[in-house]
Amino acid sequence: MRRFTLFLAFALVPSPAAYGQKQLAQSPRILNAKTVCFLNQTGSDSVGDHALAQLKKWKKFQLVSDPKRAELVLLLSADPYKGGNLLLSSGQTGSIDNGGHISEDAVPNYNKASPSRYAYLTVLDPKTGENLWSDQHVWGGLLTGFDSVGARLIAKLEKQTRH
Repeated sequence: MRRFTLFLAFALVPSPAAYGQKQLAQSPRILNAKTVCFLNQTGSDSVGDHALAQLKKWKKFQLVSDPKRAELVLLLSADPYKGGNLLLSSGQTGSIDNGGHISEDAVPNYNKASPSRYAYLTVLDPKTGENLWSDQHVWGGLLTGFDSVGARLIAKLEKQTRH
């Protein structure tokens, strides 16, 4: 019986991997960046506007419109970032290359989209396309706010970058 109790105690202790998400937000590239390009690929202008307002309220970054001039790209999307795949606001699918250029697929591939209604915020290095941090949040609902998902994700990034 004692062995079982000891095993159960260790099984309930979170592994270091469980803390990985918060570690990623402490990346020196995120902490030291001054300029960001914000891309709203959710298909909802209102969700993007709320996220942009939260980003401006934070006052950490100078916003630039060209990913080439930014130290980071903040990608708000309705699909998780996987190797550059995007669901564009027009409903068309596409990809983002290492230079931050967005290109549409010749034939839409909607199998890339998440089956759940989530929004994703991904912090990308615009030169390499590397995912420096990402998180997701349930999109919509009476209790969480229909258009607040982007603002909530920006606030989560802000909270995780505090020292």
